[in-house]
Amino acid sequence: MARAPSAESADARILDLAAEHIRRHGIERTTVVAIAREAGMSHGNVYRYFPSKEALVDAVTAQWLKPIETGVRDICDGPDPAFDKLERILSAAHRAYRNKLEADPRLFDLLIEASAEGRGVARKHRLKLQTEVRSVLEDGMSSGAFPTHDIRRALALVFDMTHRFFNPSSIKADAEVTRAQIDGRFERVVRALRRALTGGVL
Repeated sequence: MARAPSAESADARILDLAAEHIRRHGIERTTVVAIAREAGMSHGNVYRYFPSKEALVDAVTAQWLKPIETGVRDICDGPDPAFDKLERILSAAHRAYRNKLEADPRLFDLLIEASAEGRGVARKHRLKLQTEVRSVLEDGMSSGAFPTHDIRRALALVFDMTHRFFNPSSIKADAEVTRAQIDGRFERVVRALRRALTGGVL
């Protein structure tokens, strides 16, 4: 006799179906009823796993953000010098966002909406990135690579200078800018950031 699907597999199935419905129909036309029908369950059963449509949408968003967060954490835990780590973190996240926008625009739009509304999934993601960047900056300060002791100013400088590459709405606004052009702009910002952090001009 076949075993009933576990809660974990049902949860994953619902998330996968929700992502596909959003890709096909957009967030406004995606309904929990339609997702439940395709999953072979009642919409009430879907609500056992996700208490609302917003919670389900946020879980879909968190699912595609997780590999970005994991990749950034791995870079932060690596052996590279502080600024090399910082550059790799910023580059990895920037390219991952742009790749998602190009390959999966409707799922990328979920992050824009969550960020604009200040929802938890966007705040938690931003905090995770800020935490890893802060850790690298602190390492650079303790080693003398960054001759400053003001972590708040250093952290603000990083995210102020790279805002257009990390703010979801700004990334979407640059959708028509070619990859070569946006990468060139990113590299110029990174060079300026290196001069500011290593030159002690904060």
